[in-house]
Amino acid sequence: MFNDIIDFYIKSHPVTLGVLVLLAVYFIVLNWVFFYRYFSLNNWLETEGKSLESLLMGASSVSHQSFLNNFLKSTSGISKEILSLGLSAATKESTKGLSILSIFASTTPFIGLFGTVVSILDTFTHIGQTSGGMSLIAAGVSDALVATAAGIFVAIFAYTYHQILKRKSYELISFLEMQSDAIQARKA
Repeated sequence: MFNDIIDFYIKSHPVTLGVLVLLAVYFIVLNWVFFYRYFSLNNWLETEGKSLESLLMGASSVSHQSFLNNFLKSTSGISKEILSLGLSAATKESTKGLSILSIFASTTPFIGLFGTVVSILDTFTHIGQTSGGMSLIAAGVSDALVATAAGIFVAIFAYTYHQILKRKSYELISFLEMQSDAIQARKA
């Protein structure tokens, strides 16, 4: 197996190797973004869930840890505009990291395909210079497709992570909207 990796490294075009390195960096970054945002959103959801529960049980306002509390304590009266501003700020904060996951999900297959095309062009160049047969073509195309597979692999994780975080953000905003509605109903 180790010899296969070294053989792949020696035979592959430098652009293909660069594409694989770039995709590896993308994969590391997207995992870091996902896990960081996932755990922070889970903590935030737990906080807002407790705040909503206390409001529904009769509390007069959101808990001190709630995101909306920052907006409510900055004003003397509760207004729909202040709560709307809090919801907008929460939406912005909760969706951080989604754009990079979306970009990775949409671009990594193309990056992998670029590496494949360059590698296949390199294979055809070698065929023209030597009297290689089908075995040379098959080996070159096989090595070239590794870049496409790597691009699709990274894209699958990026898209999946994007959808998971998007759903967590939606849940969070729903909790905040319910708290906002409960506060406004108590005011009326």
